[in-house]
Amino acid sequence: MAPLQVHVKHAGKTIDVDLETSLPPAAFKDAIYQVTGVPPDRMKVMIKGGVLKDDTDWKKVAPKAGQTFMVIGAAGELPKPPEKPIVFLEDMDESEIAEALSLPVGLKNLGNTCYMNATVQAMRAIPELQTALSTSPHLDVLPRALRDLYSNMSRTTEGYIPNSFLTVLRQIVPQFGEVDRSGKNGILGGYAQQDAEECWTQLANGLKEVPGIDATGNTTAGGRRFVDQFMMAEIRRELKCDEAPEEPSTVTIEKVLKVECNISATTNYMHTGIKDALNSQLDKNSPSLGRQAVYSQTSRLSRLPSYLTVHMVRFAWRRDIGKKAKIMRKVKFASEFDALEIVTDELKSKLTPVSSRLKSIEKERAERRKVRKRTKVAQEASSSSRPAEESADVEMAPASEVVPGDLEEESVYRARELQELEGLADADLKNDFGCSVTGLYDLVAIVTHKGADADAGHYIGFVKKSVFHAKSGDGRAFDEDDEDWYKFDDDKVSVFPKEKLGTIDGGGEDASAYVLLYRSKPLA
Repeated sequence: MAPLQVHVKHAGKTIDVDLETSLPPAAFKDAIYQVTGVPPDRMKVMIKGGVLKDDTDWKKVAPKAGQTFMVIGAAGELPKPPEKPIVFLEDMDESEIAEALSLPVGLKNLGNTCYMNATVQAMRAIPELQTALSTSPHLDVLPRALRDLYSNMSRTTEGYIPNSFLTVLRQIVPQFGEVDRSGKNGILGGYAQQDAEECWTQLANGLKEVPGIDATGNTTAGGRRFVDQFMMAEIRRELKCDEAPEEPSTVTIEKVLKVECNISATTNYMHTGIKDALNSQLDKNSPSLGRQAVYSQTSRLSRLPSYLTVHMVRFAWRRDIGKKAKIMRKVKFASEFDALEIVTDELKSKLTPVSSRLKSIEKERAERRKVRKRTKVAQEASSSSRPAEESADVEMAPASEVVPGDLEEESVYRARELQELEGLADADLKNDFGCSVTGLYDLVAIVTHKGADADAGHYIGFVKKSVFHAKSGDGRAFDEDDEDWYKFDDDKVSVFPKEKLGTIDGGGEDASAYVLLYRSKPLA
């Protein structure tokens, strides 16, 4: 249903506002806040018979186009408009488009919304998600809002203002609409800072009803959901009693959206923190002993999704101070992750053949790239050193004759490699579309937290450049040796060299990796 054009009257001024009756009253209040500066918690919207409440049924209110609502409340600072007007791609000439497309767009901070901005940018590293959102004919409110946000971001070149998405997010997840009452920022009544990992989890949960897709990108009617396909791992947990070895162990299977990396005083690397989280001890009642006993729980992944999320557990509750505190220890994370060490023996046996061969093939691919680059440099040097008059009379030798044993087209190698790897891939894994068939991953997105306070600080998103540039504008393949990243500091977007990844692995109050997204290495 199209939104109704209504008026709100506040402080003697009448302002036009869109009212969407498909969204709850809280969304209307937030729209009023955007134009009046009256925070929703201090706002009263008068309707016939009383005050508009967050749980008021729009059907009972029966608003009409052109209706005027009286708004009572003290205004704070209005959301700031963009410094420059937003310009859409269709309004640019070719040179402006080329310059604008060199960097993806950022998101404006609407007041402690960096947690949302960083999370939304990191999820852009899942192109299959955008495909699923754009092809599904029926979506719930949150997935539809995310689809529209990504669509609008792809059509502009300036920092985008995510008002509509933020309104829906706060309605679906009320905790994100909490008010900051600390006064730390000198403002009472503004929105409080939130946790980016919680935002990631809530977004993933909100996407659980999005239909899955098949290998061609089409929606699968009545099939599995997208999150179950591409983002959900399965963990097998085995519980054994240390004090009664003869007691039968219990095994459970659990679906999880993330793998946790525990950080202790001895944790130096991400993979050791993950192993610590998968192996634990606990006290519980033993039926064979008839008392409390120590149990060991061993957990291993029985399914690996195409996109594996790792949560660096950097915030822990401290009883002595009565609040969450940040663990600032430096923990190195891998840009490439071999998950075979954390899977069940059964899954490991299915992954090992293709995993081992893919590692060898990647070395061969890297060597071919080196040879091609050396050949290109040699050809350019030879061409530039040849006198102009001589080069006009001498026919250039074909590339295949410049270097003995020159390589074939890369596509020829890739076709042969794909055929070989598909022959090694396990049939069950290939039939489980959306799972990892290799067990090998590339890091493609990071959300970092900067600061010492768990309830404050600043979140920044990082996404690998190759995610946005699988193909360049003229159709050429993206340079596989380009390992640089994009840094999304709200609406400030810049290139982040791969050499600096080591500066965000913690060790102080500066940006520390908090949520990491790994993408399964493809066969091709």
